[in-house]
Amino acid sequence: METKVLTTRIPLPLAEKIDQLAIRLELSREWIIKQALTTWIDQEEKLESLTKEALADVDNGLTINHQSVQAWAESLSTEKPLPMPHK
Repeated sequence: METKVLTTRIPLPLAEKIDQLAIRLELSREWIIKQALTTWIDQEEKLESLTKEALADVDNGLTINHQSVQAWAESLSTEKPLPMPHK
């Protein structure tokens, strides 16, 4: 796999945490930073996908009435909670 060197400045406390992790886990700083970036990017891509999916649901009228959700939420602390509302 081709690679590219990226340079950035990070706060000293964060750099020290990375160094401590590298020592404790016997891994390189580079590996830890690569894993952290990969995980963060994966989360951001998933969030973007879920947001697009939710907006498509809104565009298609697949929403749940606010009052239904509120009634359901309020019922959760009762002896007979309502079933969760669905689209």
